[in-house]
Amino acid sequence: MMRRPRTTAKCVSYNEYENTDTDMSLSQTVSDGEDDEEWKPTDPQSSVSPNAAKMSATREKKAAVTRTAKPKEQKRPKVTKVSRDAKPRAPCKPAAGQKTTSKRAKDAAEAGMPGIKRKKTHAGFEKDQCEAQTDFQEEKMTDESDITIKPKEERLSFIVSQVPGTSNWGDEGSSQIHPPVKKENLKEEDFTFDEPCLKKQKTSGACQGQPTARPLLEGQPCSLKNELNMNWNVTELLSALTCVEKWVCANIILLLREENTVPFMVRYRKEMINHLDADAVRDVQIVYEELCSLAKKTNSVIQTLKKDGVLTPELEKTMRSCRSTDELDHVYSPYKKGSKLTKARRAKALGLEAAASALINAPQTLDLSTWVQPATQGLSSLKEVTTGVEHILADMIAKDPETLTYVKALCEKSFVTIQSSVSKTALKEKEQDKSGSKKAGAEHGKPKDIEKFHLYFEFTCNIQRIQPHQTLAINRGESLKILTVKVNIPDRVKSDFTWWCVNNRWRPKSMAKEEQKAIIMNAVDDSYKRLILPFLTRSYRTKLTSAAEKESIAMFVRNLRQRLLVCPVRGCVIMGVDPGFRHGCKLAILSPTSQIIHTDVLYLHNAGQQREAEKLRHLMTKYSCTKVVIGNGTACRETETFFADLIARRFFHPLDVSYCITNEAGASIYSVSPEAVKEMPDLDPNLRSAVSIGRRVQDPLGELVKIDPKHIGIGTYQHDVSAGALKAALEGVVQECVSFVGVDINICSEILMRHVAGLNAGRARNITEWREQNGPFTNREQLKLVKGMGPKSYQQCAGFIRIDPQTLQSVKSSPQPAATVTGKAATKKCKGKTGVKTADSLNPLDQTCIHPESYSVAQRFLSLVDGSVDQIGSAVLKHCVESKIKTNSVEELARVVDTTPETLKIIIDGLTQPPGFDIRQNIGVGRSGLIHKSKITLDKLPVSQRRRSLALGPGERVEVRVLNVDSQRGRISLDLIRVLQ
Repeated sequence: MMRRPRTTAKCVSYNEYENTDTDMSLSQTVSDGEDDEEWKPTDPQSSVSPNAAKMSATREKKAAVTRTAKPKEQKRPKVTKVSRDAKPRAPCKPAAGQKTTSKRAKDAAEAGMPGIKRKKTHAGFEKDQCEAQTDFQEEKMTDESDITIKPKEERLSFIVSQVPGTSNWGDEGSSQIHPPVKKENLKEEDFTFDEPCLKKQKTSGACQGQPTARPLLEGQPCSLKNELNMNWNVTELLSALTCVEKWVCANIILLLREENTVPFMVRYRKEMINHLDADAVRDVQIVYEELCSLAKKTNSVIQTLKKDGVLTPELEKTMRSCRSTDELDHVYSPYKKGSKLTKARRAKALGLEAAASALINAPQTLDLSTWVQPATQGLSSLKEVTTGVEHILADMIAKDPETLTYVKALCEKSFVTIQSSVSKTALKEKEQDKSGSKKAGAEHGKPKDIEKFHLYFEFTCNIQRIQPHQTLAINRGESLKILTVKVNIPDRVKSDFTWWCVNNRWRPKSMAKEEQKAIIMNAVDDSYKRLILPFLTRSYRTKLTSAAEKESIAMFVRNLRQRLLVCPVRGCVIMGVDPGFRHGCKLAILSPTSQIIHTDVLYLHNAGQQREAEKLRHLMTKYSCTKVVIGNGTACRETETFFADLIARRFFHPLDVSYCITNEAGASIYSVSPEAVKEMPDLDPNLRSAVSIGRRVQDPLGELVKIDPKHIGIGTYQHDVSAGALKAALEGVVQECVSFVGVDINICSEILMRHVAGLNAGRARNITEWREQNGPFTNREQLKLVKGMGPKSYQQCAGFIRIDPQTLQSVKSSPQPAATVTGKAATKKCKGKTGVKTADSLNPLDQTCIHPESYSVAQRFLSLVDGSVDQIGSAVLKHCVESKIKTNSVEELARVVDTTPETLKIIIDGLTQPPGFDIRQNIGVGRSGLIHKSKITLDKLPVSQRRRSLALGPGERVEVRVLNVDSQRGRISLDLIRVLQ
């Protein structure tokens, strides 16, 4: 927003963190941490005897019968598949008529925990007791390791041009596999968002849980079960992990298989995805790809174990039941090549597995003294035999799904904390630095890094309440060897777990001797200390890191989307200024179409300011420049003061000059990039930066897509998250923004065109070459003539490409490198397109968001409302459409024209929107307004933003009510009505 020098707005920044009740999915991949002693058995034996397997099956059935359950849980055997998630869930009521038809389903049902009752705990927020406001003139986001904890604040303020400085965390549990619990009655003054997985629920008023239209793609099977050759149904598991209905997940899977892009699905397949937004669809896509990778890795591991001759039916079943890569690696790690034999495998190689099985199933028949072999190492004494049996039992306990589920449930109900403290190495280096005895070869700046982590020298937090930025900070400190981190699990978990194992899950099937009970007790104790406890610790760390990375990426994505969709300033000449002291201020004057008119360097902060001011006035008068864009880098405020003083003195009269400050992050990197060199080969890199700064205001989307999103300065901890996940998410949101805004194919740059859904660098280059050889496109059909543009690519991109008649006319009137030819002639110039025939006439529908596949429906609707394509965007047609909708609902009209209501809504928008309509709109009051936290309630936010960290962000368009205006203090108190979509 352009601003006057005397109306400086006061900006108040706010970021508040949410106490969360996160779903702790316990899974991590690390070796079992057993001793590294080398040992080779004399009599290898790795398979399980038939009698032992039979006895084990008998034990499981008997345990399932004797286990007590509540009446409402007695129908559990009817459930086809029991979810083995990180957290135990109360069994769901099975559907009518659902029966177990396979042994696998029966085994899965028996592995559940009908005797465990889970209580959902909600993490509320403490009522804020203090009020704090931060007054700043600019805020530049960079990836720094400074860790700060802000006090809770009573007021909120969201500035369109600024970006939050920290990454917050809501209670998004991506691995929750239960439907959202019933909402609690929230008081209006409490800012409590504790609904799990609401982000992925539908963003429209469609009937929840039921398909609004075609539930599945035509000709596709209704079930995708066992497509990945795993013991879980991919659609059911995907639905459980993402909290999206099964039929929607099935549709998304089928759409992805057919190579549909996310923007295409969100805009033109709304009825199939039940109106999910782009972020929710992208989350489903990511989880589905992870499950596919898991299945692929599982099959590879199974084949490897089969070749090694160590694969057993039980091991294969366990691996195919794993629901994450961490769980798979936990099972597979003892069998990896190059890893030393674990204690359990050594004992199994001696043939003691049968003895361990008999100890549980038939202890009265077991006499361990008969297993003693004095000449065999590991069996030479009764003590060695007993130890071997304990190791096997400990391994069985640690790998048993029911046992792991139970111990996770105990941890869930306990106060598990994460603790960090300063490492001894860091303290030693700090003392050396203070005493001046630091060695010459030591790293300089290390003590400074240590001080940056002082908040975490004595830090302890509940595992369910730690914020994502805290997790990432602790991880960074640990990687730098400044912090030591550990997870504290209460001793009560061990005692309860031991009692349950000895008296329930691992209780002998018949009467056992005291020495046999002692073996089981020792095995349980050894399993917990040596295997389960380290596994839980690693799992918590991995889950926290994964959740923190996800939240950081979500914040990054939201900020990038808001930055890309800032309303452009069109129709005026703009001066971009890259400020500086020593090397002067670089200027670039741009035409209304972003063409470079003039570049120069002025030294506004040295001697001779008056001379430079006169030169500046001459340039602005010569080119009728009334808008000045100043980069927010070095010398920004001094340059702002210089221009503000000149404007206040009416130095540029009669021009009405105004200025604004924009974020210049990434401009320097872009100025030396190959794209900038190709676009501006004759300009100095410093002048290219000034051009980029000016264009960021003229067309933010078109300019920022040229820069790597990580360099735009819109997020934190970007170097601490997965580079691949961050890149995929940012590329996805760029594609989404470019596609939804739409591009004019005849004036669009090749770089911008790359990000249109269905296009890539090669197709964008081919489109540019076709345009240069054959002249402008007259309709969308001509895209089929471009090399590399197949039916699927055309389907994905056609709806996002515009043919503006005014642009077409202006381009045709200007000199062209080659004469425009008809589509038939053009086919001879394009390889692989011989025989493709297209019309060369202008189609008015090509300037709208209506997809070519719906043109026939649009024509029928125009006939229904007595309109024509020549009236698109006119007030007459808009009045006819509105009158028709008043008399007949959209659903009724959709049935008349034989389409879905969602498609008809797109058609109505396309026909009634004015020519050149842009979804980016500028809205503001010119001064910061404050929204109290009590005014930001759950019902006022879109479903996709019902997390504190994503509630309101930079560039958010909101509808508010003015509650109070304090003119003396320059404050506006606002009440949030709704967030505009």
